[in-house]
Amino acid sequence: MSPSIPLSILDLAPIGEGIPTPEAMQQTVELARLGDALGFTRVWYAEHHGMPSIASAAPELLIANAAANTKSIRVGSGGIMLLNHRPLRIVEAFRTLEALHPGRVDLGIGRAPGGDGYAMQALRSGSGEEFSAYLAELLAFDEGGFPEHHPFARVPASPGGVHLPPLWLLGSSGASAAAAGELGMGYSFAAHFSPAPAGPAFDAYRASFRPSAAFPEPRAMIAVSAIVAPTDAEATWLARSQEVSIALFFTGHRGPLLSPESAHAMVLTEQQEAIIEQQRRLWIIGGPETVKAAIMAKVEESEADEVMVTTTIHAPAMRLRSYRLLAEAFGLTPRS
Repeated sequence: MSPSIPLSILDLAPIGEGIPTPEAMQQTVELARLGDALGFTRVWYAEHHGMPSIASAAPELLIANAAANTKSIRVGSGGIMLLNHRPLRIVEAFRTLEALHPGRVDLGIGRAPGGDGYAMQALRSGSGEEFSAYLAELLAFDEGGFPEHHPFARVPASPGGVHLPPLWLLGSSGASAAAAGELGMGYSFAAHFSPAPAGPAFDAYRASFRPSAAFPEPRAMIAVSAIVAPTDAEATWLARSQEVSIALFFTGHRGPLLSPESAHAMVLTEQQEAIIEQQRRLWIIGGPETVKAAIMAKVEESEADEVMVTTTIHAPAMRLRSYRLLAEAFGLTPRS
């Protein structure tokens, strides 16, 4: 059975209560290996700061580790939050990755801070209004596009003899989608945290698209949050970890991802329950056929070319099982 649509993995590197951080980090390798074996198209790593439940603060390091431990799956950032970094630093990091793993790396770029205002100050990031300038600077360093008298024209990006891997712009609006199209990039819509429909953004992306060497045709990806278990009931039980942890985070209580047992035992305020009810609309939770039907509905509504799935489950073994069930439901072809 051929797959209905290409599937990929977005790994936030969750840290569960009672699980040592080194063990949680090792799970990023285990998931990448599993994705490679099951036939997922790519595995990307997010950039988040100041969140005790998430270990993906340095995507480029996770990419390097995953690429060294896999053979065929593409590896990339979903994404690098560009305002947290000087563009030259990102160009050189991803040129290095591309040189080490030719043809397997993606550079997904986002404009969000990846943390709260205090994290932004600690990172010395710029404001949202500077994103277009940062992006233009990144492209100029890679393509040698600075005017002759610009001071940065004298700074060759290293290593030489290689360029950035394919660039994707991450977003959740028509403006970001149109920008991705004009620049000939791939576009990934963040449906895992945005309630807005992806269809209008994808329409704007395709309408503005200009072919590039990396993308001769538009490539629109939708990112979703999904938890798969053998039954709807078990998936709902496992999802309580995510529900309670995000309600606590939004009300100022930060900590590792709770176990289902801890989450079900916790008494929440009305405000926290309301947060869960609102966030639940963004998540796909259930048995294999339930989740497949919900994902395909989003694909048909948006005409997405690819689906990227992020899964937040406390127990690493259950998270790996979720992706196995997802691959089986969609008929992915395993790699030898």
